[in-house]
Amino acid sequence: MKIDWAALGSVFGVSLVVTVVLVGLFTLGLVGLSKREAALAGDGHAKGGSAAIATTGAVACFALCVAAVAYGINLIVA
Repeated sequence: MKIDWAALGSVFGVSLVVTVVLVGLFTLGLVGLSKREAALAGDGHAKGGSAAIATTGAVACFALCVAAVAYGINLIVA
């Protein structure tokens, strides 16, 4: 049995990068939702931000997360 270490390292590297990017996108989505809540509540925490922009950003981040997961599932199944 021969292990292709270059391929294994490549898979590890890509998996690490994709995981960090997905976690970052999900975190940005959560931050957008919290900014939306702060803007709707009228707190001083949402400095200059509007609820619509925060909601749009959060939805875009979550949509990218869903798209990346769907693409990964497609790669596994196909």
